[in-house]
Amino acid sequence: MYSGELEVQAKRKAVAVLQDEINRILNAGRSLSLLPELIVKKDKAGIKDAMEQITSLEEEVESLRRKITRDVADVGGLILNRENLLNTAYTMDEIAGYITGIAFKLSNIKASTLKSSKLDKDLTELIELVVDEIYKLNEIIRSLNSDSAKSIELAQDTQKLEREIDIKYRKMVLKALEISTTSEMLLMKDTIEGIEEMADKCQEVSDSFILLALSL
Repeated sequence: MYSGELEVQAKRKAVAVLQDEINRILNAGRSLSLLPELIVKKDKAGIKDAMEQITSLEEEVESLRRKITRDVADVGGLILNRENLLNTAYTMDEIAGYITGIAFKLSNIKASTLKSSKLDKDLTELIELVVDEIYKLNEIIRSLNSDSAKSIELAQDTQKLEREIDIKYRKMVLKALEISTTSEMLLMKDTIEGIEEMADKCQEVSDSFILLALSL
């Protein structure tokens, strides 16, 4: 078998692991989107279940990231753009870490603060926009091995979502600054900023996927 064929096979194997990673991140994001409503309802069992799911999924993502690191190391110099593959896997690992961090901060915001600030629904909507972005990443990676042109087209959709997230984020930060209790205001602001930073990481992954699409 020619080295070119071996490289394509190695890349496709790595892309399959990336797809497993993004699936778990998507599920973790969906669990995160449930938290604001669960907190407002003071559903302790629901909050605990969501937090446990998020933590478990982050551990699975980390395990997959280690796997792709080993796989890429095993093929050595066979994959020309192996740095891009590894950077993508590590950035996706960071997204999972953001979800866990946001969930922790969010779970420590008082239900009364969420209701009085009227940010509970805004938080759900902002998280759902990022989940939509992660779903787009899932679609991109599913089409990487079969239709690289479609992958590039889908990547442009994530840029539109990113702009929408930026607009909503700015409005929410201004609302958060109106919270009278300083500690709650800072916690809310940190949570909102964390969600926006996670969206930025999603855009980084989308850009990496374009480079992968061009090399497959």
